[in-house]
Amino acid sequence: MKATFVLLFLTLCTQISAQEQLKLSGLEKPVEIITDQWGVPHIYAQTEHDLFFAQGFYAARDRLFQFEMWRRQATGTVAEILGEREIERDLGARLFRFRGNLDQEMAHYHPRGKSIITAFVAGVNAWIKQTQLKPELLPLEFKSLGIKPGLWTPDVVISRHQGLLENVTDEWNNAKALLALGEDKFRELIWFHPQKPDLHLDAAIPKALLQQDVLKLYNAFRKPLSFKPEDLIGAVRNPNAAQYRDLAALEEQEYQEAQSEKLSNVGSNNWIVSGNHTQSGYPMLANDPHRAVSTPSLRYMTHLVGPGWNVIGGGEPVIPGVSIGHNEYGAWGLTIFSTDAEDLYVYETHPTNPNLYKAGGEWRKMTIVKDTIKVKGKAPIIVELKYTHHGPVVHEDPKLKTACAVRCAWLEVGGSPYLASLRMGQAKNWEEFRLACQYSHIPAENMIWADRAGNIGWQAVGITPIRRQHSGLLPVPGDGRFEWDGYLPILERPGVANPSQGFWATANENVTPKDYKYWETIGYKWADPYRGDRCAEVLSSGRKFTLQDFTSLQTDYLSIPARNLVPLLRNLVSADTSAEWARRTLLQWDFQLEKLSIGATLYDAWERQLRTELEQMLLPANVRTLVNIQTYRLVEFLLLPDGKFGTDPTRGRNDLVLKALSTAMQNLTTRFQGIPRSQWHYGQEKYKHVLLRHPLSSAVNPELRKKLDHGPLPRGGSGQTVGATAAGYNQTHGATFRLVVDTGNWDHCLATNSPGQSGNPDHPHYRNLFEMWANDQYFPLFYSKGKIESVKYGQLNLVP
Repeated sequence: MKATFVLLFLTLCTQISAQEQLKLSGLEKPVEIITDQWGVPHIYAQTEHDLFFAQGFYAARDRLFQFEMWRRQATGTVAEILGEREIERDLGARLFRFRGNLDQEMAHYHPRGKSIITAFVAGVNAWIKQTQLKPELLPLEFKSLGIKPGLWTPDVVISRHQGLLENVTDEWNNAKALLALGEDKFRELIWFHPQKPDLHLDAAIPKALLQQDVLKLYNAFRKPLSFKPEDLIGAVRNPNAAQYRDLAALEEQEYQEAQSEKLSNVGSNNWIVSGNHTQSGYPMLANDPHRAVSTPSLRYMTHLVGPGWNVIGGGEPVIPGVSIGHNEYGAWGLTIFSTDAEDLYVYETHPTNPNLYKAGGEWRKMTIVKDTIKVKGKAPIIVELKYTHHGPVVHEDPKLKTACAVRCAWLEVGGSPYLASLRMGQAKNWEEFRLACQYSHIPAENMIWADRAGNIGWQAVGITPIRRQHSGLLPVPGDGRFEWDGYLPILERPGVANPSQGFWATANENVTPKDYKYWETIGYKWADPYRGDRCAEVLSSGRKFTLQDFTSLQTDYLSIPARNLVPLLRNLVSADTSAEWARRTLLQWDFQLEKLSIGATLYDAWERQLRTELEQMLLPANVRTLVNIQTYRLVEFLLLPDGKFGTDPTRGRNDLVLKALSTAMQNLTTRFQGIPRSQWHYGQEKYKHVLLRHPLSSAVNPELRKKLDHGPLPRGGSGQTVGATAAGYNQTHGATFRLVVDTGNWDHCLATNSPGQSGNPDHPHYRNLFEMWANDQYFPLFYSKGKIESVKYGQLNLVP
């Protein structure tokens, strides 16, 4: 990797940079923006207002179509451009909009939150106004859809429409599965830990209600946007209707696969190591957040330099600040910490007035807000948004005389994801960072810190309901018996400063210390432990680490499930000659899911089939879409066979293992269609690969699709390796943004962001990082101005 990095670095440094100057109203003083060879803007401003104005301006310039889709989803105005099929999405977005005090909301994220957010919005709008003056500046997506970007307001920045880590879907599925399986079987299948939850479904929940889709509106506004050929102007449409249907169906299949493995996919890795364990003698930090891999990237990198600010790193392009990065004092990162911040309440409604619901022994009026949704090709529709004292009403059933509402902690003040990083960006030490963490409500996260003074620390954050009467894993009546008892103060969540072992790693598994006090606020479902176990295994090796060691661990493809399961084949023999060849090959394999490995292909196909066999054995067909048996549980079942496998559990387990291997070989023979086994490499288009589809991909003609999409390129890994590449044959989730930091020298930091910093398909930085990322390579994230000048791609001077 290092040799490739040096060659790339030297090649890019020979390119010629360009300079521009632009006069803008709204600026107070001149601003200098230097873009490096990899597309990262380094913004130098003389006032805080100008700093965040310029951040919004340049991010919108790079990602305008992403900004516009974000705005429309946040404001519930998608049907205005895509028609009546998106009415439910818009209704859901409006129903779950933050409706509290906007000034109080913005002040939560920073003492000057209002001025920062309004400056950012003004910068976004300044670029949009440039496109109004010069429509040729609009990226091709706008021309293809025949639309123009709308102006932003602060409520778009603080929107909650991203839908991070919902819990009520699990509650509803749990209730249906519990009824179908019974409590004992349900507990056996689901890996509840570290505590055992109450799984009693209250008798007041109508069984008939469980057959309905009560979360239709809740789910509608959380799903990614999709486009059809008829949404586009004729010249760019996909002319082949059958091809469009096939591509759209494949995208939907990949989305559903990802949803079924959400505990693995929506996660991340991060770790910190003290200076006693590094070659530089200074603490080091690594972070790679895992979300949907997309084009453009969910993450956007930037460097903000101004009075009181010198912060660099990555975050979502549509919000001010840096979510993961460092300043001149320390570095920070995040992963998801399992927290249930939602509940589904079911109410009895009045026999003659459905707008009355019973709570606390009395009838209460729902709050009703009327709204108007514009619909492309149709007359506007007037909708009623209903609310109980718990929150938005998502379902009403006049026959059963019931209504359902969702209580969301993220609708409280401070519930907009990642904006609290504004406070973190100015922390000078561990205590200041920890104090900033108390404003980080959503999502619940493992925040880590490392600083030049030699300190490292971990603090769990997130708004956490205190439930005294129920677990939060099932829907409950809204009659007053199952109320939250407030929220746990965030600094009462688990944390540690300068851990004795000299490192701390989190990968969405449970890392809560055993002596923690408030177990009622700790989640019951966590990610499989394998990524975290592998990190701990490497970090506890006793070596002194370098940045290259950290990049190697971020892209580590050793499969611990494989290391546990393959030995089961050791003393077996298969009568199927192809399965026997696979068995012998696997026993010689090193458990690495590397791109060129044939053993990796055999193992992956076998593990997939093992899951299928076990699910068929353990789950009735009507429950399989409701219950995701985690890999940890499946491995446990196989390593410790019991009566599930028959009267002779070991023999039953062995028969299943060999049957799965034989079926896996049949599946591989079909997939590779006559290709010899010597070419059954894991990483290839026919097996593990990455193809990043643009949102318009399936709807456009093949020529334009080739321009918009990225790949396919071969990949290694899986959802259970540190180098996470979930979920199916095509990697749809994982880390596109990665950062490794040596606090001893900020110019030594390394990063990556795929497929590119720009979202404009005609820009050189639209795809320049994709191949580098797919090959697990990094670029230098320089911090000092001298180093940044040495890799300058271009410069934009903004003047008042």
